[in-house]
This record gives sequence, structure tokens and C-alpha cells, in this order.
Amino acid sequence: MRALRSRIWVVAAIAAVPVLLIALQLGSIGHDFEGPLGSLWHDYVGTPKSMSVPWAGLILALVGISQRRRMIAVGIAAGIDAVWAGIRLLSGASFAIGNGPTIVLTGLALVAGLRWRGVERRNALHAAALGALLVLATKVGDVWLHVTVVSRPQVYDVYVALADHALGDPSWVMGRVVDALGPAVYAVLHWVYIELPVAAIVVAVWQLRRVVSTGIWPSHYLVRTFLVLGLLGPVIYVIFPVVGPMFAFGADGHGLQVGNFWPGVIPPVDRNPAPMPFDAFTPRNCMPSMHTAWALSVFLHTRRDTDGSRAPLWLRCLGAFWLLATLTATLGFGYHYGVDLVAGAVLCLTVDSVLRDPERGWGWFRVRLVLFGAAILGTLLLAFRYLAVSMAEYPVLAGTVVLALLAAMAAAFHATWFAVVPVSAAEEPIPVRS
Repeated sequence: MRALRSRIWVVAAIAAVPVLLIALQLGSIGHDFEGPLGSLWHDYVGTPKSMSVPWAGLILALVGISQRRRMIAVGIAAGIDAVWAGIRLLSGASFAIGNGPTIVLTGLALVAGLRWRGVERRNALHAAALGALLVLATKVGDVWLHVTVVSRPQVYDVYVALADHALGDPSWVMGRVVDALGPAVYAVLHWVYIELPVAAIVVAVWQLRRVVSTGIWPSHYLVRTFLVLGLLGPVIYVIFPVVGPMFAFGADGHGLQVGNFWPGVIPPVDRNPAPMPFDAFTPRNCMPSMHTAWALSVFLHTRRDTDGSRAPLWLRCLGAFWLLATLTATLGFGYHYGVDLVAGAVLCLTVDSVLRDPERGWGWFRVRLVLFGAAILGTLLLAFRYLAVSMAEYPVLAGTVVLALLAAMAAAFHATWFAVVPVSAAEEPIPVRS
């Protein structure tokens, strides 16, 4: 019965993907943005929108095939990319790559599905599906950012800025710090920020490194958390539209900003806040900070191996560096407020609690943690919207409460998942000695 339910869910998920892509493509008609199917078509025969995402998808797909086939697939993808890039350069177009891995990823799925059998076929299709989902998720995400603009002409930045007084206006502080650190640090932080998928692929490939040799997939790994976060988090964008301090309070507001405050001057407390109209092209993608949620998920998955043993030092350092650099960039570049980061962290811990250690089942230990996280996230969003003035007027009290809620969720998460070793869904967890 369990296998049947699992198969039904898989079939439903596969069927939902083309339905979602077609719906978003139809929704793009009549608006000034490209739909996901058009963007995907350009990855095959045009100029890919991203040069790194197609390669990330292919690299993820390679974990399901043998070393010899990996070398062949990479060689073919590189050759196709070289040909396409040469054609573009000769025709005077800009340099771009990404067609090769997209074509090879599709071909790999077709060959595995039609010609291979048994465990070899299952592993290859599983990995190819993950790679394809990664690529498709970016297409859906790009379109969804345009949906937030079309559906929410007004933004709540005035409320969020007031709530952020409770945390000491960290975006204004970090904005000045990043400016003082100079262009070299800025360049590193910018690369880390935009190439978050690189860190995710490194971690995911490490977690899935034994799939081919053992034929066994781990019960939980980073890609699952990444994809579910990308599905749930952006829904909040249309519930709580926010563009960020560099737009709403800075020179990048195109004349619609409250004033040119960021990052030099803290804006005054507005005791009569109201939604503010904004432009028709800046995404409302601040609340919650998905970069924070994804970077935190990378950090969590670099603490231990999939069997519960401690991860190697280099991987733990990578996860810690990427998280700290991402947090610095999100604030220092004026992309997010501090409360955005808190909401993103709570979302990540809640989603990962749903997915982590599925063999332990859905006991009260998991239910209460997920409900606790959802309640905290809902409480924070309501407070940022309806108690923003009070939070600005009583910053010490409000800031203490916000950080205490985050700390409580983090402590509960650690106590549930990192202070115990799961043994089976039917047995009690065994405490780990430090």
C-alpha cells in the first residue's frame, strides 16, 4: 500500500510539471516577459538565459551513471557548447554556453528510459529527473518574479523597514560595511550570492556520491529541501510583497522610493505607514529571503553525511562560508531587510523538518516541530505587517522577541535532528554523546 501511494504521488508530481509550465506560459501572453517554455526552447536552440544552471543540472544528473558514461556525456555537452558558442561569436552575438548540457541531459533521460534496464535505468532516470527539475525550477522562478510584479502593484516596504528598527537596521549597517571593505570583497560577495547553485551542486554531488556503487539513494539530501523551498517560499511573495531597501529607500527606486536613505541615513519612523505603489518591473521577492533559506539549507546539509556521520572539515567550512557570505551580501547589497532573513531561516528549518529523516515517520516529535515553525513564521509575518509601528517604538523588546523566536526554532530543530541518531521509524532515537 505504501509503495502504491508513493507511486501515485510520483505520477501526480510528474503530471503537474507540464501543467504548471503551460499555465505559466499562457499567463505570460500579453505581458512583457518570456514564459518558461520559451526560455527552455532558447536553452536548446537559442541563447540560454543562464550559463551555469544547465551545467548544474547536467552535473547533478551525472551522479546516476557510471564514470565512463559521465566522461562521454561531459565531452559531448562541451563539444556542443563549443560549436554553438562559435556560431554565436561568428555571427556577432554575445558569448553564451548552456545548449550542450541541456541537450545531453535530455538525451541521457531518453537513452536511459528506452535502452537501459534494472538498477542502472532507475538510477539514471532518478538523477536525470533531479537535474531537469533544477533547470525547470529556475524557469518557473523567473516567471514567478514577473507574476509578483503584475499581481502586486503596491509593496509593504514601509512596514518592513519599521519592523527592521527592532533588529537595529542591519541592512543599513552592512551596506556601509560592504562599501568600506572595497571592490574586491564586493566582487567575492557578489559571486557567492549569484552562484548559490554552485555550492548546492557541490554538496548534492557529495551526498549522492555512492548512488552508482551501491544502487541506494539516501532518504534525504539537499536537492529535496532546495526544490520544496523553491516551491513554497515564493508563494509568500504575493502575500507579502517587498522590493528591498536599495529600491524602496535608495537611489534605485526610479523615482518611486520613499527617499534616498539607503545606506547612509536611517529613515525616520513613519507612524502612519501604508502600502506604497511601485514600478512594473522590480520583483517583489524579499519576504522571505530565499537566498537565506537556501544558504541555510546548504549549511545544514554540510554538517553530517547522509548516514549521520560527521561531514569532512572542508565541506563544513564550505557550508559555513557560503551561509555567512550570503547573509552579508543580502544585507550589504540592500537586497533584503533583517526581518526577511529571519523569516527565511524559519521557513528553511520548517521545510527541512518536514523532509528530514523520513524513516522516523510522522510522530509527534515531527508534527510539533513543523507546527511550531509554521506558527512562528505566521506570527512574524503578521507582526511585520500589523505591529510594525510598535516594533519601531519598542525596538529592544520587539527585537528580543523576534530573535528569541528564531533561537527557539533553531534549538528545537537541533534537539530533534542533530542531538539524536535515527535508528528506525519504529524505534526511539538514541542520544548522541558529545
